[in-house]
Amino acid sequence: MTTLPTRRLGALTVSAQGLGCMGMSHGYGSSDDATSLATLHHALDLGVTLLDTADFYGAGRNEELVGRALAGRRDQVVLATKFGFANKLGEPTVVRGDPAYVRQACEASLRRLGTDHIDLYYQHRVDPSVPIEETVGAMAELVAEGKVRYLGLSEAGAATLRMAHAVHPITALQSEWSLWSRDLEDEIAPVCRELGIGLVPFSPLGRGFLTGRYTSTDTMEGSDARRNMPRFADGNFERNLAIVRRLTELAEQRGVTAGQLALAWVQHRGDDVVPIPGTRRRQYLEENLAALDLSLTDEELAAIEAAAPREGVAGERYDAGALAYVNR
Repeated sequence: MTTLPTRRLGALTVSAQGLGCMGMSHGYGSSDDATSLATLHHALDLGVTLLDTADFYGAGRNEELVGRALAGRRDQVVLATKFGFANKLGEPTVVRGDPAYVRQACEASLRRLGTDHIDLYYQHRVDPSVPIEETVGAMAELVAEGKVRYLGLSEAGAATLRMAHAVHPITALQSEWSLWSRDLEDEIAPVCRELGIGLVPFSPLGRGFLTGRYTSTDTMEGSDARRNMPRFADGNFERNLAIVRRLTELAEQRGVTAGQLALAWVQHRGDDVVPIPGTRRRQYLEENLAALDLSLTDEELAAIEAAAPREGVAGERYDAGALAYVNR
């Protein structure tokens, strides 16, 4: 097994890049379990020690897939999963953080994952109807019982992080962070650093857009969730392609791909940042991990940000309904 550089998320030590497993079962069109399992095994062989899933992905199938991949290799990884979405895919969003549901969701995840403990357990979205202190209090009970080791939140705002951390230490915040999603930089990331909370960016490649592999949504399956996201909508898509073209020009000067350049930018946000790019294919897994070796100068970082200016992204990252649960 290869050894990758490591970083700290609170008290946890993990590989400097993790693997987001959502797309293997959920969101981005059809998938093949055999291909996904091969990629998961390859990730472990290459030294990836942080795997991220959630009970919502594929209505539990993604957790089952990850559990199968970890058979006989459970001790090699920090296993992260999430709870909170109580609706089925396609139904109106229902987020639950009540203590009874926290326990129910954890027990179900443990069964699907085939393990007796979850290393990092996130609340997927904050439930606006339940005080965060109650939710985290219930999560802390799972820690006391040995079913969970560390706690995290996803897409939580600064004030919520402070209240949650006062109940039980929060190890990591998982939120979208990339060249075209930077809203946590103003207030949330500084609070995380003040409290010693690690940062786990999901979609660090802009849901694949920043790789340059997509020039039209016509190449995406009809079931691909990105077809309904504002940044992939007609008009916005074409405007955002200009960002990718500029990134590609910079990447070619370095002899790397646009995706590697975008991912390296995220990795340079700090030693407490562990991105979890997702992929179903070994080829792209290797490409993503190679970005760990890409060192960028201050001048190059400035050039990247000039090519992908924060205010230059067209469209919100979610529709209004989903945005209501972001940074609460």
